[in-house]
Amino acid sequence: MVQKESFLTALQNRILLFDGAMGTEIQKYDPKPEDFPNNQDGFNDGLILTHPEWIKQIHQNYLNAGSDCIETNSFGSNKIKLDEYGFGNQTVDFNKKIAQLAVESCSAYTDKPRYVIGSMGPSGYLPSSNDPDLGQKPLDEIKEAFELQAEGLILGGVDALLIETSQDILEVKLAIEACHDAMKKTGKKIPIIANTTLDQYGKMLLGTNIQAAYTTVSDMGIDVFGLNCSTGPVEMTPSVRWLDEQNEHNLLVVPNAGMPENQGGQAVYKMTPEKMGEILGDFLKQYKKVRIIGGCCGTNPEHIAVLRKVIDEKAYSIKG
Repeated sequence: MVQKESFLTALQNRILLFDGAMGTEIQKYDPKPEDFPNNQDGFNDGLILTHPEWIKQIHQNYLNAGSDCIETNSFGSNKIKLDEYGFGNQTVDFNKKIAQLAVESCSAYTDKPRYVIGSMGPSGYLPSSNDPDLGQKPLDEIKEAFELQAEGLILGGVDALLIETSQDILEVKLAIEACHDAMKKTGKKIPIIANTTLDQYGKMLLGTNIQAAYTTVSDMGIDVFGLNCSTGPVEMTPSVRWLDEQNEHNLLVVPNAGMPENQGGQAVYKMTPEKMGEILGDFLKQYKKVRIIGGCCGTNPEHIAVLRKVIDEKAYSIKG
């Protein structure tokens, strides 16, 4: 079997395409409480135990649409989150199993290298805040929650770790440190992607702007810095422009399908695949440090298929 090139080598050689949303794809199966472990409705990560075939199919739908990289279904699988569902004491094995399913999903594809990205979402706490509930979790507990998750993902065979949808820059720092510690423990070094989530005014939930966020973590041994979720690509433009000017880290841009619109209490995302492809295609032309694109909330395999086409058609101008 031919050894596939590393994730970082691939990143230098070409634009990489991530997948789209996971939660909305799960909803297409119309899951009932009894579909989740212990009838815990909404425990999407727990479907690894009860309906792994759903998750595998979602992975394959994105791979068929042209994704180079798929994210593990582990967004809420840090120990703090898993404790809420009674699985905290299984954090390492739980994440390992999730990662192995994604690796297995990729193994059927031999046309080009496919990469598994270990998704690490927020802890649910805001360590920088003075909130009497959200700001009181000890920092070492938050770090340990991420370290156990990262350890499991690494053991399961992921090609990179992704700290995503981050609302608090202190938590991002803790998660990065946790990833480094997990690598030391497992004896395996893999790339770290650190994402922040910004509102339409270019700030994180607690008011940190992109300049402060980037400066805080850029020298912590990360390999890619990114933006995901919260807004569509248009609202990300000023931040992407500034990050590109730093000319330091490769950049990831994974927006929602536009700004969410409230319809009957539900967030609805209306940006078409074509419109999203047009804007992200312009990003690739204008901002040379943008090396990864993909979709977050509201995106599906149709969005990813269009982004695949955009990357393939614009490849000549990107190299130039």
